[in-house]
Amino acid sequence: MQYRDYGTTGQKLSIIAFAGIVVKEESAKDSSRYVSWAIDQGINYFDVAPGYGNAQNMLGPALGHYRSDVFLACKTKYRTGLEARADLENSLKLLRTDHFDLYQMHAMTTEEDLEVTTGPGGALEVIAKARDEGLVKHIGFSVHSAELAVELMGRFEFDSVLFPVNFTTWFEAGFGPQIMDEAEKRGVARMALKGAAHHNLKEGDNRLREKCWYVPIEDRDLMKLALRWTLSQPITAAIPPGDPELWQMAVEVAQDFTPITPDEEAILRNEARGRMPLFELTHA
Repeated sequence: MQYRDYGTTGQKLSIIAFAGIVVKEESAKDSSRYVSWAIDQGINYFDVAPGYGNAQNMLGPALGHYRSDVFLACKTKYRTGLEARADLENSLKLLRTDHFDLYQMHAMTTEEDLEVTTGPGGALEVIAKARDEGLVKHIGFSVHSAELAVELMGRFEFDSVLFPVNFTTWFEAGFGPQIMDEAEKRGVARMALKGAAHHNLKEGDNRLREKCWYVPIEDRDLMKLALRWTLSQPITAAIPPGDPELWQMAVEVAQDFTPITPDEEAILRNEARGRMPLFELTHA
């Protein structure tokens, strides 16, 4: 497994994460097996959220004695301070830990999200206080709006931003480069989502995999190409699909990562052409 710097913190993270949704609705035995396998593969970056069903309940016991050896990231979907604090405390309890290495505002999307979260009594104020208390080491956010991401980074010194670095969304919607550029300029670490997604589902389409709300890449060779493209961008790490089978495939194909070539990128551009991106720019 390769490792990269998490900003200027001195912490090095595995380039592929353990996606916490993997253990959603799984048995305790399977959850422990997935975590142990991830550790054996060299994964030290674990990401989870309360929104992933019972994933926190399953991941806490499964991490067990591994907790001190991993970088554990969690999130809150709440925008007000009181709700975010309660969410944080509940996550700490369920995950059986006394701190999170990274705590993130989850799926920032709207102007209301921005104003409430960063305003007086908002979630960001409370999370910053939790950092002072030692409950949180680093602060970040995940985002579904490129414009909002840029605005957020101008309001607070975040340690990292978690956002889609997906070939279809990048090439077909132009979503991603502006977040990448702003984060690089400000020294904010970049964490990638949806590197192994193919494209968005059309309205009325059924999910191919229960834990993937998009059309995932099922072909191993194409997944390897897509992940190599994502990992060739200036990011720290990528969070793979939450489906257990696809997550394991993503870990395996990333083990021998080499940078993407221009000819290979051209293949992905062609693969993306005409496909529905996961997210669109608000202002084209």
